[in-house]
Amino acid sequence: MEPLDGPKALALVDAEVDVVARMAEAYDAAQRGDYPAALNIWAPLAHAGVTRAQNNVGACFAEGLGVERDHALALRWLTLAAEAGDAVGTRNLAALYFKGDGIEQDHVRALDLYRAAAEAGDGPAQDMLSWMLLEEGGVSFDPVEARRWALAAAEQGVAAAMTRVGMIYHNALGVGRDPVAAARWWAKAAARGDADGQAMLGAAHILGAGVARDGVAALAWLLRARRAGSALAEPFLNNARAALSSEEIVEAERRAAAPASEPSP
Repeated sequence: MEPLDGPKALALVDAEVDVVARMAEAYDAAQRGDYPAALNIWAPLAHAGVTRAQNNVGACFAEGLGVERDHALALRWLTLAAEAGDAVGTRNLAALYFKGDGIEQDHVRALDLYRAAAEAGDGPAQDMLSWMLLEEGGVSFDPVEARRWALAAAEQGVAAAMTRVGMIYHNALGVGRDPVAAARWWAKAAARGDADGQAMLGAAHILGAGVARDGVAALAWLLRARRAGSALAEPFLNNARAALSSEEIVEAERRAAAPASEPSP
């Protein structure tokens, strides 16, 4: 990547440049893994004030994509994007403060930034905000607000938020306990590949909590969940296997190997 020279960048970005086309070209390069090429496009756009390009440059410095990691430059570019109102830049800046990447960790600041991005409609920020609001002992425990933001993220297709809504109903956090609603949300998340949603749906099928008892379905979802990395699946797997015949175990393993789909109501 060439140095981020402001005057040179501004000279390259004038009325003749199709910003949308250039951004699309950069995203194509990034999808191929060619981040240096993407950055050579994003850099002049970022200097010219294109907020999403500023976010992308900042994210590359934060993650070391196409350049050496540089927390100071990540903070600089993400702050510019956030101050200009870019929701993704605001969310990525929040992540820096949440993790303490190159700056002093500050969960209060992170929460404020996630809230700003969430209010701007960013689904992943809504998801993260809901998670932070459910952390007892955290900066702002508020299960009612957590449910509102988890639902907002779920409406945008964020599978982890769907699992969280299920957990909110399962644990009666700011709402009455509702096993049926919990299982319904876990099923939505499970079908979209969320490992924890798959594990919880499998457990629900073992217990008959909100769904019918179904040992084969339970083991199939638990096997998917373990394969996808959910630690929630392991405590249930031995009991799920023990309750089935060898033929049923084979059927569960066959289902687990097939693409996941949302169970019929």
